[in-house]
Amino acid sequence: MTALFATLPDGHHLAVVTAIFVLAGLVKGAIGLGLPLVAIGLLSLVMLPAEAATLLVVPALVTNVWQALAGPALRVLLRRFWGMLACLGLGVWLAGATGAAVLTADAAGHAATALGLILLVYAALGLAAPRFRITPSREPWLSPLIGGLTGVATAATGVFSVPSAPYLTALGLDKDALVQALGLTFTVATLSLSASLIAAGVVTSGLGIASVLALLPSIAGVTLGQWLRARISQPRFRQVFLIGLLVLGAHLASRGLV
Repeated sequence: MTALFATLPDGHHLAVVTAIFVLAGLVKGAIGLGLPLVAIGLLSLVMLPAEAATLLVVPALVTNVWQALAGPALRVLLRRFWGMLACLGLGVWLAGATGAAVLTADAAGHAATALGLILLVYAALGLAAPRFRITPSREPWLSPLIGGLTGVATAATGVFSVPSAPYLTALGLDKDALVQALGLTFTVATLSLSASLIAAGVVTSGLGIASVLALLPSIAGVTLGQWLRARISQPRFRQVFLIGLLVLGAHLASRGLV
């Protein structure tokens, strides 16, 4: 832990971490992503990125599985995106097997800046121009490529929404199918990243217990976010989703600059 985190009183520790996970869960429940972006970005101010990612393992896994199972199109989405999901896991594994650093400070900082800028550009163009569309004929080769790139980004930064989120958005899925597809993608990414962290020796018993405890505020935030999403129309959801990507992209990019 950094000196800043060490100097905070225990009660302050709990309040800060709880608030971070409630906020991250609310964003995830509302737009289907953002828990690692928000949580790792804020937690990294007071702890190492790898420690922050470990703290996220249980909340991210449980909320992603919940999100993946909550929609009506699970089998359809699995058949459609199995190639992307398989290549995502392979990308995380290859990043570790080839000696690529998993969540080191330098790698995470540079990669976070690049991914944040990509999200910023994509969201800004989406808000200012007609919708991007990817035709179904391109999915057989593009989905595995997107999965592999997302896997490498996950290993480097602990963030698995780039380029998967812009890609899934460009396929024109309705809001519930989009959120469910994101849940499937993030579940595979979380499991793959967890395996990498364990192999790297980052996971400790103390962080494991803290990760379990972080589940409660995360679920509270997700529940509130889902309540908000249920009251948003499809056009307004797209607008909110893109604005969310814009804000998260700025936040992610700023992590690599501080």
